[in-house]
Amino acid sequence: MIFDPLWLILTIPPALFALWASWRTKSAYTQFSKVGARSGVTGAEVARRLLDADRLREVAVEAVPGQLTDHYDPRDRTLRLSEGVFASRSIAALGIAAHETGHALQHADGYRPLTFRQAFFPVAAFSSKAWVWLLIASYFLGRSSPELGSTLVLAAAGLAAVYALFAIVTLPVEFNASRRALLMLESTRMLDAEELTGAKKVLDAAALTYVASAAQAVMTVIYLLARSRNR
Repeated sequence: MIFDPLWLILTIPPALFALWASWRTKSAYTQFSKVGARSGVTGAEVARRLLDADRLREVAVEAVPGQLTDHYDPRDRTLRLSEGVFASRSIAALGIAAHETGHALQHADGYRPLTFRQAFFPVAAFSSKAWVWLLIASYFLGRSSPELGSTLVLAAAGLAAVYALFAIVTLPVEFNASRRALLMLESTRMLDAEELTGAKKVLDAAALTYVASAAQAVMTVIYLLARSRNR
């Protein structure tokens, strides 16, 4: 597959975009993690204050190891912040903490894209791995039965499409969380106008990684559909 010209044509552009998005995210994070916010609060304090303001005192805020490992877990209603965000007073930390708080608010509000993504995750996780095995099987079984090979590739395309749908639904979830974060940081004055610009750069860069992931998933589906027809 990696030597298939069509595969290279369809996947190299989104792969390069993903690398650029990852570089931009790390670059923005590095830049604004060195700039302290004038409010002097930490990422953990931001999350706690914003959660309490929305009467979400039952949502816990915990520190987790790693860099940019921040996430909100709706299963146990826990907001987990990476070591570089939890105790940091930087603009980047406050922006990320507010973004993850945005996910907690989405959960509390019953935000439909988040609800769908949460329910759909097990299926998407299975599909993201299963399509590769079907494609491998099509290569070996297709030698003796081209029709079976085409069927397996088409089935792989269907599973890849399931994951692509998950990746696409993730986009409004992330964009909405960032929008909520910036509005909350502005209304509470934890960041001033100049600092909000920096936080927005960090969140916008992070959002591009999700766009890249969705693009890669869609291109994979297109490739598999084309391959199923050309066998």
